[in-house]
Amino acid sequence: MEQREPQPTKTRHVVAMPYPGRGHINPMMNLCKLLLHRNPNLTVTFVVTEEWAGFIGSDPRPDSIRLATLPNVIPSELVRADDFIGFVDAVFTKLEEPFENLLDGLPGSPPPAAIIADTYVVWAVAVGRRRNIPVASLWTMSATILSLFLHSDDLARHGHFPVDPSGSKEDEIVDYIPGLPPTRLRDLPAIYHGYSHQVFNKAKRCFDELFKANYLLFTSAYELEHKAVDFFTSKFHFPVYTIGPSIPFTELSDSNDGNRGDHDYLRWLDQQPESSVLYISQGSFLSVSKAQMDEIVAGVKDSGVRFIWVARGGASVLKEALGDCQGLVVSWCDQLRVLSHAAVGGFWSHCGFNSTLEGTYAGLPILAFPLFWDQILNGKMIVEDWRVGVRIKGKDEEDLIKRDDIEGIVKGFMDLENEEVKEMRRRARELSEICRAAIAEGGSSDGNINAFIRDIITKFP
Repeated sequence: MEQREPQPTKTRHVVAMPYPGRGHINPMMNLCKLLLHRNPNLTVTFVVTEEWAGFIGSDPRPDSIRLATLPNVIPSELVRADDFIGFVDAVFTKLEEPFENLLDGLPGSPPPAAIIADTYVVWAVAVGRRRNIPVASLWTMSATILSLFLHSDDLARHGHFPVDPSGSKEDEIVDYIPGLPPTRLRDLPAIYHGYSHQVFNKAKRCFDELFKANYLLFTSAYELEHKAVDFFTSKFHFPVYTIGPSIPFTELSDSNDGNRGDHDYLRWLDQQPESSVLYISQGSFLSVSKAQMDEIVAGVKDSGVRFIWVARGGASVLKEALGDCQGLVVSWCDQLRVLSHAAVGGFWSHCGFNSTLEGTYAGLPILAFPLFWDQILNGKMIVEDWRVGVRIKGKDEEDLIKRDDIEGIVKGFMDLENEEVKEMRRRARELSEICRAAIAEGGSSDGNINAFIRDIITKFP
């Protein structure tokens, strides 16, 4: 069993700079809480825009995590989907100067011993180098997708670019990317086509800067992606740590039931049979067309399966569309707590990596409905590599998945007597045990967290 590190008496100050999006802010905050839980002599300045400070300001956090704000010089979270490329450009070009100004004016704090910055905050490494502050780059997606991004030129060398993935080569196998299991071309994000290509061209700048960082932190667990992590460990000249799954700090505490009685949805779940409820979440940013949503609503309703459905920004409309059925629609919930509830037997997910890790940690099989970017490959990993899920797709591979197909998939997925489903649930429980062992004392992630803290408090006084 690994021994806990001795606690220094001198306070160490860490500045955390997440990318301004919910799927990036949450794992960064969870990491900061975990660091403080391990070493109370750390303090954290958590940097967000003024808008995001309004969103998360009332969320529970230790007193030693202080929010610091940057002006709202980027588009609002409420409209960023309207011009996502413009939003990325604004993050890349408009936040660096105010961040440096903030570093110059942090009263009552010792100089930062380290900056932890999201990999997509492209200028953070340069800021750290100018000020001689080590920078840990936090990658909140899978290690596997990062390897694909770094080896994107290999797709061209093997004739897989610029080939339209909907054409004749869509079933060809890509088996030459380090850490990527053999994968059909159709199961990779279309980084050389259309909108995804525009996003990828922006993101490539971040990957170039990554090589200049002092640390690379993955929110994954080593056991989930050991081949990809081993590649990065051998390639980079600096430490690479898997510090996940990035689960909320409350799950690690002794009082993780918290204010359970304050939430009606938890009381509703308490009244449902074991493993009978399907939890449905399509994430907090991307969505589907109205035509597809109509088919999803009808398919879920016709299945007769109990559900709890998170609809951020559209709960009232969804309630009206579903009418009187065995389900509950909420605008927000504590996702991990819901996934861990005994009544929940499955997870309909957009396959964002945070949600993928939470579903895996909870030991649930996953209905994979990926929409964009890394979600495509995550869905493939869930269904084909880990074999703990089912892909939602139509019989004829048409763009619009029809309600009859959705109804049949949902019914079969939630059939606890089906032998294939039983086997899938058994594997999901095994994967949960792997994740929990990684973050338990003496596990791989536990040891990596300790090593990272040791570096901060000893190498950079």
